[in-house]
Amino acid sequence: MNKFDSQHVIVTGGTRGIGAGITEQFLKAGATVIATYSGNDEAARTFKESLNLYGNKLIIKKFNVANSQEVESFFTDYEKEFPSLEILINNAGIRRDQIVATMNESEWDAVIDTNLKGTYNMTRFAVLTMMKNRYGRIVNMSSVGGKLGLPGQANYAASKAGQIALSLSVSKEVAKRNITINNVCPGFIETELLKDLPEDQIKEYKSQVPMKRFGKVEEVAHAVLFFASKEASYITGATLDIAGGLNA
Repeated sequence: MNKFDSQHVIVTGGTRGIGAGITEQFLKAGATVIATYSGNDEAARTFKESLNLYGNKLIIKKFNVANSQEVESFFTDYEKEFPSLEILINNAGIRRDQIVATMNESEWDAVIDTNLKGTYNMTRFAVLTMMKNRYGRIVNMSSVGGKLGLPGQANYAASKAGQIALSLSVSKEVAKRNITINNVCPGFIETELLKDLPEDQIKEYKSQVPMKRFGKVEEVAHAVLFFASKEASYITGATLDIAGGLNA
């Protein structure tokens, strides 16, 4: 059943990994999806071509969510091109793993700027757009890492915990406007983000998961679509772990 017909969805970081899976599931459900990316033109082009059957239902936009001017420019153009915004998925994220004693300032700033400031930038302008129609769904792609605090990920954990805290405040600010904001916290999911890990570390991580496997992208995407649905109208400021039983 196409539950998202005539709805417009922005998925940041929507051309790779979990974001690509979310984009595809929304397209299958009838939505028009604006998938954003910041760097890899070839990957974005290949992704667009792989979903040609959806035609102009998939739009690809390039900008940096950490840059407030680029975000404002994107939304200025968005409002000229599209009649409304129903759904924002704050998925854009990076990792720069390093133990805190040797983590340099640029490694800290890059992760906080993309993961947390990027969520603020996109949420701020999305809320202003959604308020016009008194309806909206925002889903932050946080992480169980924001609650577990894995070694070497102080910057990443702080950014992901920050997304949850941000949503708690924003949920109270926009509730009367029929706008919800919730968090999905994936655990270890089979994407390119895990491909750079050593094999022994992968085995160690799998051993920590009660289900003894990594999750699949579509298992995360289904939860995102639920939070983004009209049926989830009384859920806001909530956090859902998709982690195979791996919990803080």
